Amino acid sequence: MTIRKAKISDAEGIHKLIRHYAELDRMLFRSLSRVYEDIMSFVVAEQEGVIAGCGALSVVSKDLAEIKSLAVNKRYAGKGLGKAIVQKHMQIASELGIKKVFALTLEEDFFLKCGFETVEKGRLPMKVWSDCANCPKQEHCDEIAVVTSVEKCPKT
Repeated sequence: MTIRKAKISDAEGIHKLIRHYAELDRMLFRSLSRVYEDIMSFVVAEQEGVIAGCGALSVVSKDLAEIKSLAVNKRYAGKGLGKAIVQKHMQIASELGIKKVFALTLEEDFFLKCGFETVEKGRLPMKVWSDCANCPKQEHCDEIAVVTSVEKCPKT
């Protein structure tokens, strides 16, 4: 299993994973064109040429970044891929000089196991809510905010 920065050739595999979980109402949908636009923010877990997992890191401000679109193919679930993708993003955040990383998630327990803490969504800056403006769940959001300090996370 390899965790690496995404390439253009990974975009369709990333989109397929995101679309699958969006159809299950487990994450926000991203169009294929949006995946291409954001490809430099993604890392992927690759197993035998297959995109087994993905996640994006979006810088919000000088001290804050968000993990988005974290998904692992069901076939590879429970093997530590999600955690490895989070750790890779924490490494990237550290290299960028980011101090805190957050996520808005329906998988709170997963992020707690990765060293995040649950926080009130209102504690996050308004800039965080840019994706919320286009979300169909805007009025009744069920996502949970989690945050961690980059220095707390183990290095990969």
